[in-house]
Amino acid sequence: MHSRLRVQSPNIQIVDKHILASYLYNYAEVEKTNDHFEVIPKHIKYTFKTDLQVPKVGIMLVGWGGNNGTTVTAGLIANKKRICWETKKGTKEPNWYGSITQSSTTKIGVSGKKEIYMPLKEILPLVDPNDLCISGWDISSMNLADAMKRAAVIDYELQSRLQEHMKNLVPLPGLYYSDFIALNQKERANNVLPGVNKSEHLAKIRQDIKDFKATNNLTKVLVLWTANTERYCEVQEGVHDSAENFLKAIERNEAEVSPSSIYATAAILEGCSFINGSPQNTFTPGLIELAQMKEVFIVGDDFKSGQTKFKTALTEFLVGAGIKPVSIVSYNHLGNNDGYNLSSEKQFKSKEISKSSCVDDILKSNDILYEEDHHIDHTVVIKYNPSTGDTKKALDEYTSEIFLGGAHTLSLYNVCEDSLLAAPIILDLLLLTEIFERITWKKEGKPEYKKFHSILSTLGYLCKAPLTDSKAPLINALSRQKAGIENIFKICAGLPTDDNLLLEYRCNFTI
Repeated sequence: MHSRLRVQSPNIQIVDKHILASYLYNYAEVEKTNDHFEVIPKHIKYTFKTDLQVPKVGIMLVGWGGNNGTTVTAGLIANKKRICWETKKGTKEPNWYGSITQSSTTKIGVSGKKEIYMPLKEILPLVDPNDLCISGWDISSMNLADAMKRAAVIDYELQSRLQEHMKNLVPLPGLYYSDFIALNQKERANNVLPGVNKSEHLAKIRQDIKDFKATNNLTKVLVLWTANTERYCEVQEGVHDSAENFLKAIERNEAEVSPSSIYATAAILEGCSFINGSPQNTFTPGLIELAQMKEVFIVGDDFKSGQTKFKTALTEFLVGAGIKPVSIVSYNHLGNNDGYNLSSEKQFKSKEISKSSCVDDILKSNDILYEEDHHIDHTVVIKYNPSTGDTKKALDEYTSEIFLGGAHTLSLYNVCEDSLLAAPIILDLLLLTEIFERITWKKEGKPEYKKFHSILSTLGYLCKAPLTDSKAPLINALSRQKAGIENIFKICAGLPTDDNLLLEYRCNFTI
């Protein structure tokens, strides 16, 4: 266990550098007949086994030379080397604000009248960000120092202090299939794998992963897509419908095999978890089947950093309060390369889908407000404005129906530095995926431990359009997503989950 946490419980033991934690999971099955509900309480006893040995981990970013990739790299280096810098507001120190693994806490219990909180990173033994090795691919050959300057995200003095540490970091050649990203990206594409043979490209990406792992003596590698948004691929029968067909489609050089799916396939075949940080439909049925066959985690889709994260929180609040949202209009403009790419209609459509479907499950949870049709007017507009740079500016208008036919309109103006919000989320996705690779479970009476489902939907808190198994419910509500992550951590550490009842106080009155 972590040095600051000792759990005294008969439900937990340490065996061969593993935490074994027993947990009685209570849930309810509901049978609906006409207007009647019959609730059947159920419970299952699980044992969760968490490997305490923290491995040496490498991360490979697709789009390493972009705004997000350079910002993540700069953050890793600045934190590891404790590089401080001066601004007009004084001296700044590096941190990981915006990361739930590094900068958030969770309640572990009470002491007297005080609730006790502990950093999430101390509940289970996560990889230290300072120990991560980093590499990646990019269609631009620019070194990371110059790419950081091009991105214009980080304060100038910090860029200067990071220059020596980043100038020798150069991305590996990336995949460039011009039909999948906006034509305006062609001017950057000077560092691409030659030829058009997708099978050869797959082999080269796999070799890049192998070489990175061997050169740095790594225990494992995780691959994350933080490159530009692709257009949606056209899901076709005989191409995307099974793992076998998809692998054969790569060999046949099928046109609808996207770059992101080549990277994902390479990662899966090398036993590396793959995280999709953009909204395109990388995870087609065949690729999902391949991940399940290889028992490799896939996570997606699209980083949930600012505007959409708040949208899921606010809509959850309104619907939970019995207020009926009837319209959400979201507008934003930005001037970074992501915005430049999204100025192309096909790429924008991918983003529009992920941003506009993020409240669907919240609306469907309330049949009082939405008796039959759970539809609301939901409009998403994104405009490219070069002078804005990485500082995305967003305006959201929420219109709701309230008591006795009244109307309520809430308007929000949000200004955020896009990559400074996204970089900590990228770190979280990598560290959380890695710890889930060290957790297995079994039901009472069963001999073998199993991994979680290959679709790691528990990390939906960090994704606009959480990928989920077809048999599992989709959850977008922000508080439920966060509680899901925290409770898994608590269960695996032998801590009780928190139901906010506070019965130790409310049922302990002294007269």
